[in-house]
Amino acid sequence: MSVVLVINSGSSSIKYRLLEMDGEHTLAAGLIERIGASGSVLTHRGESRDSDQEQSIERDVPDHSEGFALMLEAFGRFGPSLESKPPVAVGHRVVHGGQRFFEPTLVTEAVKRDIEELGELAPLHNAANLQGIVAAENAFPDVPHVVVFDTAFHRTLPPEAYSYAIDATVAARHRIRRYGFHGTSHKYVSEAAAAFLGRPLEQLRQIVFHLGNGASACAVSGGRSVETSMGLTPLEGLVMGTRSGDLDPAIVFHLHRRLGAGFDELDELLNRRSGLLGLSGHADMRDVQSAADAGHAASALALQVYAHRIRSYLGAYLVHLGGLDVVCFTAGVGEHAARVRELAMAGLEHLGIVLDRERNALPGGGLRRISAEGSAVEVLVVPTDEEVEIARQTLGLVAPA
Repeated sequence: MSVVLVINSGSSSIKYRLLEMDGEHTLAAGLIERIGASGSVLTHRGESRDSDQEQSIERDVPDHSEGFALMLEAFGRFGPSLESKPPVAVGHRVVHGGQRFFEPTLVTEAVKRDIEELGELAPLHNAANLQGIVAAENAFPDVPHVVVFDTAFHRTLPPEAYSYAIDATVAARHRIRRYGFHGTSHKYVSEAAAAFLGRPLEQLRQIVFHLGNGASACAVSGGRSVETSMGLTPLEGLVMGTRSGDLDPAIVFHLHRRLGAGFDELDELLNRRSGLLGLSGHADMRDVQSAADAGHAASALALQVYAHRIRSYLGAYLVHLGGLDVVCFTAGVGEHAARVRELAMAGLEHLGIVLDRERNALPGGGLRRISAEGSAVEVLVVPTDEEVEIARQTLGLVAPA
């Protein structure tokens, strides 16, 4: 039995999942929220009593170490027992690997120092990821710990895709280039799409749209990332829940001159008060759609801007790929917002993309085809599973086949 524990640690949360890799079956999963604040709560879905019911523990959790202690308590109370199903390894999500990490990597003291230092490029993410790694090592000291980087899948970007047209010396000195993110998701989804279609991955030209609160597009040629929308940071690219995505960089200078806005204030504006929230007043796509249906003009415009940006990237990536075989939608919005998919794919029949509106509108989940019969380009909804992908890469490193 090969059991892997996957950890996704945020600044105030720990998301975890215990997987039996023979069949990739979830043994338990949970989430600890509000770490470092009052009202902390753990929700756990395990094996005891009714496995379809979440169990919860409410207790203040001052830090990540206490969070892992609470997680271990949940396994003991709700199951499964980690003594009967001990993990052979712990896999960790880390957002930014810079130009140092392109493969799953065993945790060492040097690796932890590098992750901390790379936090300059992802201050909201890497520090929290590292907190989880340190706490998990204390909780599981006798098994290997492996980090899987969001940026790693994009290591295959060609220079013309990852280079920004600024002073090359400045760029090199300050590590300014396109790194791309959501790589674990893009890898999982593109491989799942090929398996669903029964076609060799290396023969497919795919565009994957990971549309969640954060959103990114990726052009995947033969299983390799060749273009992606996020850049030095996760701010660039598509419209997101609270992030602006692409904009004229001179807007920053303009706001500084007009309002005297400092860098922290501008960072707050573009990362936390823009995107769907900035356009409509709502960060959640479900709320945007409901408001648009109720006649809220700003929300209707937000939907159009959101879809327009998707279509712009689709057109560009189709050219870069030299043709297109598959379009995939994934993550919360991509998997569940049929209206967004319809707006993004409307009127593209001349490109061989024909959406079946009835298939697209059907409720339910799972991997499914939403393109029409005879569409030259397959359009799929592919639920992402970043935890399974992290577990696969973790096990592949510590126990290669």
